[in-house]
Amino acid sequence: MHLPRSLRTALAATVVLTALPLAAATHADAAVTVKRAKSLVIGIDGATFAKFAPASMPNVKGLMAAGMTATSNLYANPMAPTYSGPGWSTIATGVWPDKHNVLDNNFTSPNFGQYPDYATRLEAANPALNTLVVGTWSPIPTKVFGSAVDTRLGGVSDANTTTTAVNKLSTTDPDATFVHLDDVDGAGHSYGAASSQYLAALNTADAQVGQILNAVTSRATYADEDWQIIITADHGHTDGGGHGGNTPQERQTFVIAKGTGFAAGSTRYDVKVSDIAPTVLAHLGVTANPAWNLDGKAVSALTPDAFDSLRPSLNTRVDETGIPSTVKGWTTTAPSGWSIDNSAMPAGGVTEWRGWSFATDEFWTNVSLGQQRETNVRARDVFAVADSDEWDDKTHNPGQFDSTLISPAFAVTGGAQATVSYATHYKVDGPQTGDVYISYNGGTPQLLKSYRTDHNTVEKFTVNVPAGATNARLRFRYTGTNSYFWTIDQVSLTP
Repeated sequence: MHLPRSLRTALAATVVLTALPLAAATHADAAVTVKRAKSLVIGIDGATFAKFAPASMPNVKGLMAAGMTATSNLYANPMAPTYSGPGWSTIATGVWPDKHNVLDNNFTSPNFGQYPDYATRLEAANPALNTLVVGTWSPIPTKVFGSAVDTRLGGVSDANTTTTAVNKLSTTDPDATFVHLDDVDGAGHSYGAASSQYLAALNTADAQVGQILNAVTSRATYADEDWQIIITADHGHTDGGGHGGNTPQERQTFVIAKGTGFAAGSTRYDVKVSDIAPTVLAHLGVTANPAWNLDGKAVSALTPDAFDSLRPSLNTRVDETGIPSTVKGWTTTAPSGWSIDNSAMPAGGVTEWRGWSFATDEFWTNVSLGQQRETNVRARDVFAVADSDEWDDKTHNPGQFDSTLISPAFAVTGGAQATVSYATHYKVDGPQTGDVYISYNGGTPQLLKSYRTDHNTVEKFTVNVPAGATNARLRFRYTGTNSYFWTIDQVSLTP
């Protein structure tokens, strides 16, 4: 919506003031200084994070030093290829391609009605906010971001896009700005990510980022503003040039963020590009409604789980051969309070996957490309995985994969309800079962949920706790005969 700037400013100030603790406005005669929340997201199309090190890129590296850096991996087919359409749609909406339904660059049947971009959600929540989108690739301002956005502008080149963004940030008052730069992707297609031309394109994009950042810090009102700056990419590139596949260089992306709540020089492994939209929403005072069914979360709301604590103790490969020998990414040692029952597992098989294991995406998805492990997008950092397909690749004693992952005892209240939640990706390709059990106070496990068909979601359901129960354990039992896999992450059981 387009409202007079004076009205936008008054309404925005009201929104920020109402969010302050009561103590901050106790004395009516006291001067209250409120910094206005501002958001800037800059997308560098096709920027391969692994190539940042040999490039100079002082502006982007300055943001990394002053804020948070988080690398993660995208999906791949059959969820969607690593193309710009799915990538930017995930960044803008906060959901993965199986929800927003942008599967390529044609935008044939996007589900933006149910999953709109974050600027559209900002306009719906607070029409006083001024939203701005400037993009070199035309689908950014015409398709990915919707018509509710106050100003949507296309650039004929990255130089033009940069000039337009600088002008708007200098002469108008946008609250949420998205800027898209395209030339790095072009260099990747033309010359490959291993080329000097690609590094030169990264450095040019960095200089343009610097111009945009300077426009922010040069604002007359900058001292009274709380800027959240995010840099990201939609996909990477192969050394030879191109993207759309499932190699690590194509799938790896990143979130670099500076502002309130982002510690200088910090590194995280649990942040994904789907978290950008809810992070911007939260910064501008809009809490994501559970009914929106977003996959991402505001970074401030992310809490590492017990599996993530295993990262420092992960191992390099033993039997696997498709992963570099220096990459650490798996263990069968459970975190404190958790345990694994392998009493029904036959001896032998691939060591890394004998029973439930804990792994990172960088390790597990690359053991054998193209087997749909890349679609495990809802797990974060370290997750639990049972993979009968990989385990069966080495000789073992007769019998099927049969392992049970057992949780700690969660506190519950007898006679009340509790909520069970976990991220899960259950993929079938042969004889396979997945069952979830719950037991109270050490009693007999009761079947809670069964999986027999493909399932990729975050589960959340309630259970009725028996009278007198004070604790409960969850059990995840997986059996399989050279079938696919089951992943579990972010397990909670709360009263």
